[in-house]
Amino acid sequence: MNQYKIIFTGPVGAGKTTAITTISDAPPIKTDAAASDMTKNRKPSTTVAMDYGVMNLAGGEKIHLYGTPGQERFDFMWDILTVGGIGLILLLDNTRDYPFKDMKFFLDAFDKFINQTGVAIGVTQMDLNNKPSIDEYHAQLHSQGLKLPVFSVDAREKNDVSLLVQALLFSLDPGLIG
Repeated sequence: MNQYKIIFTGPVGAGKTTAITTISDAPPIKTDAAASDMTKNRKPSTTVAMDYGVMNLAGGEKIHLYGTPGQERFDFMWDILTVGGIGLILLLDNTRDYPFKDMKFFLDAFDKFINQTGVAIGVTQMDLNNKPSIDEYHAQLHSQGLKLPVFSVDAREKNDVSLLVQALLFSLDPGLIG
């Protein structure tokens, strides 16, 4: 039985906990605490260590899902959580003031891990703010010499989160079907 590990990361409020809750086949484990800094302006609680869920695949295979804290002060958890991971899903909140800055920050912060594995990007909250567009995200990545999968996603929708996981897996092994 093969077991795999995918890491979800991104800024506070981008939908990491929601995405893992949406796609996990078991109730997720969360380490939320009351927000005590500027985070409380976005949401009442925040992840302080990790979120954990699991997807059960055919044949008994499992994909373990780990969500990082979005706050930089918990960045020591990022290196811990990426150990043994096969790839990264970066969620970005399109309602934040500078989503391209967020994208660059997280791509740089996880650069070593991404270079050894892969990444797929999901942009949330596009129903509330459709600028920048997905095409603009692609252009921004292209200007940095990157060609990465980027999708508009609703972290509450299983099909959307599944698309991100599939895109990541396909980027790791283009021979995968279905």
